[in-house]
Amino acid sequence: MAQLYMLKHRGFPGRMPGSDAQFTIRRPATKGVTPLKARERFRDRRAIDRKADELFLAAIWRHFGEEPFERGNLDAGRINWLFGREIIAGEDPFDNANYEAMLKLDLDAVRRNYPQINLEAEM
Repeated sequence: MAQLYMLKHRGFPGRMPGSDAQFTIRRPATKGVTPLKARERFRDRRAIDRKADELFLAAIWRHFGEEPFERGNLDAGRINWLFGREIIAGEDPFDNANYEAMLKLDLDAVRRNYPQINLEAEM
């Protein structure tokens, strides 16, 4: 059964400008919630994909800061590139297939892997 409730993060960018890199989804999936899982990032990823990750993380920082945030309508595909590293579970136990699951930024990992994101100036 599909989960019917999905928080829509108003004001969060829907995609990376000038690309098809999606940051949010419009409606809950009818076949069930896409589970979150860490995807392996290879060194030869396209520059546009790395830039999309950077802009997505910066948007999360501006929107939520250090506070845990609900997954809601944030795109699972984009989260999965960062999950388990820069984006981590924000609650225990964690349900990886729930739109209401809480996430948070691992600021040390963001600083280490995306030093170009100025976490002190973004808020």
